[in-house]
Amino acid sequence: MSLIGIYFFLALLSAYCTVTAIVQARRLHWLAPVYFLSAWLCGELALIHVLWQVALTAVLAFAGGLADPLAQTGLGIFALAWLGLVYLHCQAMDTPQHLRPALRRALGEDYRADIPAQRQHVLCDDILTSYWIKPFKFKRNGVYQHRHIAYAEAGKRNLLDIYHPHEPREGGYPVLLQVHGGGWMIGSKEQQAKPLMYHMAERGWLCVAINYRLSPRASFPAHIIDVKKAIAWIRENIQDYGGNPDFIAITGGSAGGHLSSLAALTPNRAEWQPGFEGADTTLQAAVPFYGVYDFLDRYAIRPEMSLEGLIADKVMQCALADNLELWDTASPLSHVGADAPPIFVIQGTHDSLVWVEEARAFVSALQAQSNQPVAYAELPGAQHAFEIFHSVRTDHTVHAVGHFLEWTHAQWARKEKESGLTE
Repeated sequence: MSLIGIYFFLALLSAYCTVTAIVQARRLHWLAPVYFLSAWLCGELALIHVLWQVALTAVLAFAGGLADPLAQTGLGIFALAWLGLVYLHCQAMDTPQHLRPALRRALGEDYRADIPAQRQHVLCDDILTSYWIKPFKFKRNGVYQHRHIAYAEAGKRNLLDIYHPHEPREGGYPVLLQVHGGGWMIGSKEQQAKPLMYHMAERGWLCVAINYRLSPRASFPAHIIDVKKAIAWIRENIQDYGGNPDFIAITGGSAGGHLSSLAALTPNRAEWQPGFEGADTTLQAAVPFYGVYDFLDRYAIRPEMSLEGLIADKVMQCALADNLELWDTASPLSHVGADAPPIFVIQGTHDSLVWVEEARAFVSALQAQSNQPVAYAELPGAQHAFEIFHSVRTDHTVHAVGHFLEWTHAQWARKEKESGLTE
């Protein structure tokens, strides 16, 4: 294929990907993964796509190729795509207009004043171009790793990594536990939430990323048992790495959003702590991203795009009708109650794999019953897995999560101090 032919093909591809990122299309059946992939990479890297496409056009013009009618048609298609990509970039730049009100509604209009003065400097509002222009560069100065530490007996599926700052923190580093996604069947601790973990570790938090047993080799509840084993390991061992075992927050996306919210809502559940029933698996905060919160789909949110077949065959390894109680127990929505910890739920409106209505139903139930703050940010245009790498939207979201975690830790520390004074 000639350079002009390649240029025309790339123009068509760019236009297709731009449309998938702009349009909220979800009733796609077997096409959903393909649609998600194009919308995800285009929507989060919009301006980067503009840059390489403009550069390609310049190369073609320098070579004299734009005189060809096919190249001119390709340029017209590219121009339309650039308009869409600029729109997507501007939409991502507006992300704080949805995150900040969500925090103020849940935590109070002046929630930042509740964070100690000595921690105010870690609160970020502005993003750096040097980060999102290099989306897959994650490492930060002053953040160190301990890799492949065993927390249980299932080989490489029970390993964890620790990200920690170099400078010690009075009272120990608060801990953030990251649970990866991947449909309960794929994924690993090295692949997800790097922007968030490096951001928090750079600011005096200790982050722990875990593997857990995957389906179909393992069936539920093996996944949540492993998450709770990791919490128990942190409580017992994290002080050796400078962490504070008394404050553990949890986060994760997709299947990790399901497992992190489920762990937060089911502390010390004996049946999911076999052999370590006495361990304290209480969590002090949770930040689930685009999680599956209701295996039963009790509100018929997605009847024609149900996950039931996948979950039955691979994850639960039993039909819903055969074990309704197990499916119900596996749903975070079934465990919502007054004792839930502070939770910050984050969801994209354009998520084509886990629909936004499921997050809305979960948050509505939490806000009706929980005694603790429930923040909910619904991000226009955001796809599934949007925060895996640096982007404009990711970096704004990471900063908001940092605000939430600092606030929850400050509230916890204040109560601990008051409790100590009254004893």
